[in-house]
Amino acid sequence: MRLCHHLHLAYCTNVHRGETWPETFGALQTHTLAVRERVCPRHPFAIGLRLSHQAAAGLSDPSALSAFRRWLDENDCYVFTINGFPYGQFHGTRVKEQVYQPDWTTPERLDYTCRLFDILAKILPAGLAGSVSTLPGSFKPFLRSQAQEKQIRDHLWRCVEQVARLSEQTGRLLHLGLEPEPLCLFENSRETIRFFEELRAEHPKDDRLNTCLGVNYDTCHFAVEFEEPRDALGALTGAGIRISKIHLSSALKIRSAPSVWSPAFTRPPEAGTPNRHGLNARPKLELEALREFDDEVYLHQVVIRDANGQLRFFRDLADALAAPDARARTQDPAEWRIHFHVPLHATPASPFENTNDHLLGVLDVLAANPGLCPYLEMETYTWEVLPPEFKARNIVEQLAAEYDWTLARLRERGLASR
Repeated sequence: MRLCHHLHLAYCTNVHRGETWPETFGALQTHTLAVRERVCPRHPFAIGLRLSHQAAAGLSDPSALSAFRRWLDENDCYVFTINGFPYGQFHGTRVKEQVYQPDWTTPERLDYTCRLFDILAKILPAGLAGSVSTLPGSFKPFLRSQAQEKQIRDHLWRCVEQVARLSEQTGRLLHLGLEPEPLCLFENSRETIRFFEELRAEHPKDDRLNTCLGVNYDTCHFAVEFEEPRDALGALTGAGIRISKIHLSSALKIRSAPSVWSPAFTRPPEAGTPNRHGLNARPKLELEALREFDDEVYLHQVVIRDANGQLRFFRDLADALAAPDARARTQDPAEWRIHFHVPLHATPASPFENTNDHLLGVLDVLAANPGLCPYLEMETYTWEVLPPEFKARNIVEQLAAEYDWTLARLRERGLASR
């Protein structure tokens, strides 16, 4: 949907099952139109489209693509972005680290991403820039040599060249958004800047790196890394990196409570506040409570910050819980942040919290500079694996509630009309 200051807001359809184009289109007809009717029935409605490699192959058929364009027009919908991060099946099976395969060391990832741009160029409305979001190169544990990293840069450069050619041929402004994520090749602002510097050193004074390549800023991912919005966004833009898209998403966090709160923590529990541990009780970090979020489908990287500000990284929540000193660490002042996308509108029950403060910090930066990035996308893809207390509503109601919450926060900052 169109907001103030030429901003656009969508939700990412990776929340719905669908690996073939008929399955994906069926989800759009069943769920997306129902959300649109609840949220934006009388105005153009933006769709953050997720296409697997199978779905992209199906939609590339000229007749299928022509039919989809007609459907978009008939329903007053438009697409400004495609999620090209998950290549294969994304629901109902073990995804985990396989979400990063094939990675950017492979021609399969390059071919798939270029196909997504071919599709986007044909459905993108005139006057809008269009993006495809993708993984940040690879997963760190997959990489064994500098030659692999060089291969990643080479494939990305070939994609940039193709995006630039397609932009010139079609008159559409297109760009690829690399999405930093915990434990990937570049996972924070510092590593991202270093990666862009390496690309620029290999292709000096080539402006295509600035116009056709950027960063997809996921508020969940940067929060898990304990970055501050103003610092991270300031560092990225200060390095001349385009913010391709802003993912509005929230991570799970949980804190153990020391007897004296360290300045490293953002907020101590208020005195006299009752919780399930009793009045004035300060809960220890509960391993059993965390196990509820340890599913067998998605990878949930964990970053733990101790009272001294030191960070410790774990590949998955199961690894953090199984660590020999896990229980001992729960007795010490610490904050755990877990890469588990939780609904934006739902406040987790004690002892859990979310990282909406990071998301709101990003919106504060955007309110001060609306030209930073005009493209916003809500992404809470974990519907099927959420604990029961998060699923009191059906998926359409859930998405409508996320829109309500997000639009209210945008209105508070003058970024959406009242």
